[in-house]
Amino acid sequence: MQDELPGLIDQFLEYLEIEKNCSKLTIRDYKHYLEVFNNWFTSTQPSKTIENLDLPTIRKYRVFLANRVDKKGLTLKRVTQNYYVIALRSFLRFLIKNDFKTLEPSKIDLPKTESRSLKFLEKDQVDRLVTSADTSKEEGIRDRTIMELLFSTGLRVSELVKLNHEQLNLDRREFGVIGKGGRGRLVFISDRAADWIKRYLDARGDNFKPLFIRYSGRVIEEDGGERMRLTARSVERLVKKYVQKARIPVDATVHTFRHSFATDLLTNGADIRSVQEMLGHKNIATTQIYTHITNKQLRDIHKSFHSGNNGSK
Repeated sequence: MQDELPGLIDQFLEYLEIEKNCSKLTIRDYKHYLEVFNNWFTSTQPSKTIENLDLPTIRKYRVFLANRVDKKGLTLKRVTQNYYVIALRSFLRFLIKNDFKTLEPSKIDLPKTESRSLKFLEKDQVDRLVTSADTSKEEGIRDRTIMELLFSTGLRVSELVKLNHEQLNLDRREFGVIGKGGRGRLVFISDRAADWIKRYLDARGDNFKPLFIRYSGRVIEEDGGERMRLTARSVERLVKKYVQKARIPVDATVHTFRHSFATDLLTNGADIRSVQEMLGHKNIATTQIYTHITNKQLRDIHKSFHSGNNGSK
C-alpha cells in the first residue's frame, strides 16, 4: 500500500479536476502539499501504510511542518502549515469515500490561527488610485478601466483577465462569469465603470476578443487575438504601479479591490447574503470576515451611546 500512495494521490488530483472542477492553481497547490506529505511519510514511517495512519503520526507530521523552511530560509507560517493539513484531510476524505480504510479526517484538528487584518480602500483612496492613470493614452484608459471594473464588481483577477468584450451587456450593466469551483454568477457594472469600458472599447482599433489586451511585444492576430490577452501577473503589476504613484498608504493589491467592493456594499447597508452572491462565495462564513468592520448597527449604537460622542468629559 505504501508504494500505492503516489498513485492514490494522482487519482485524487484527477478527482479534483474532473469531479470538483477545481482550478489548475488549486490542483497545483494540492499536488505540492501531498507530495511533501508522501515524501515525509515514506521516508520517516517505512513500516506504516496509509491504511494504518494514526494521530501520533499526524502529530509528528505537524512537528515536521512547524520546522520546515521555505526557499527564503524562513519557517512556515501557521496558516501555511494548515494548508498542508487541509490538503491531507481532503485526500483522506476522498480515500474513505472510495472505500479505502484510513484515518478519519475529522479526527485531525486544525489549530486556530491569528486573524489577518483585512486591507481595503476608502472611497477617496479608490478615487485617487483610479485617477492616477494617464488617460491621454490608450494604455492608460485600459488601466483605469481595469481598476474601475475591479472596484465595481469585486472580480477575482483570474475572472477579469478571462473576459471577452462580447460577454458584457453595457445596456443592462451586467455580465456572467464562471468563478471558483465552476460556480456561475451574475456580475453588475456601475455606471462609472460602464462609461470607462465604452471609452476603452471606442479607443481600440482592433477586433480582438479579449476585453483587456497587452500593448507591449509583437502583435499576434491569430485566434481572435487570444495571445494579446493581458495576463493576471500584468494586472497585478499595474495595480502595484498605481498604488505607488498615488501614494496610497495601504499596501493594496488586486485583491484589495475585491475587499473594498465588499466593504463598500456592507457599509452602505447591503445584506450579507447578497454580498455573498456577488462575490461568488460558496460559504457565507467566507463573506463574514467583512462584517466586523462594516456592522452599521454596532457603529450606530456606539455613536448613540458612547459618552465620547456627546460632548461629555
